[in-house]
Amino acid sequence: MTTTKTPVAVITGASSGIGAATSRALHERGYHVVLLARRTGRIDALAAELGDRATAISADVTDRTSLVSAAERVNSELGGADVLVNNAGVMLLGPFSSEQRDDYRQMIEVNLLGAITAAEVFLDQLKSSGNADIVNISSVAGRTARSGNGVYAATKWGINGWSEALRQELLPSVRVTLIEPGVVATELPTHITHADTNTAVNELYSHAQVSAGDIAEVIAFVITRPRHLAINEILLRPAGQA
Repeated sequence: MTTTKTPVAVITGASSGIGAATSRALHERGYHVVLLARRTGRIDALAAELGDRATAISADVTDRTSLVSAAERVNSELGGADVLVNNAGVMLLGPFSSEQRDDYRQMIEVNLLGAITAAEVFLDQLKSSGNADIVNISSVAGRTARSGNGVYAATKWGINGWSEALRQELLPSVRVTLIEPGVVATELPTHITHADTNTAVNELYSHAQVSAGDIAEVIAFVITRPRHLAINEILLRPAGQA
């Protein structure tokens, strides 16, 4: 008798926000969720909350060695990944200046190179699945740059361009979907190092109407569509966001 493999979804940045919410949403739909993040305590707690079909693995998307180790474990223990959600990201906004140079490097390494590396490391598993999905979390900032978000926008524009090329290379066995949210109630703005920008952006986010769970439901909808349908790009904002 043939045993059907439980589909495996790997979520980066699973310790909070959209990553944690997506882990819950996919777990509810029968996926074995693999929670990747640097904050081990948080993903361990989430895995314990979810129970069966949840595995927490400490990994940093800026450290390829840790991703390779995670991928090897996913392959040996779970038979490989069927879904990769590239969610890990930072939003370190502020005026362009030398004082913010460390923030710029961190955003490029996490938001852009981190997603590219995770996809590269898990690519063979996804191809072997034959019915796989890569979901890249971008932003409205990947379409419209504003004063004070230049490098952040650059990372998201990069994700958008890379996702389109990847979509064409990997079809039809691996679908690639780009998700571009507007303001979402997460801890994302709390890490901004520029004091005045931190205050202003956190004030904006304190009134956010869209939850991480809302975005997670969209992601779950996308990857559970019949294989003959590929949803390549979704731009979404709070109804009141200009």
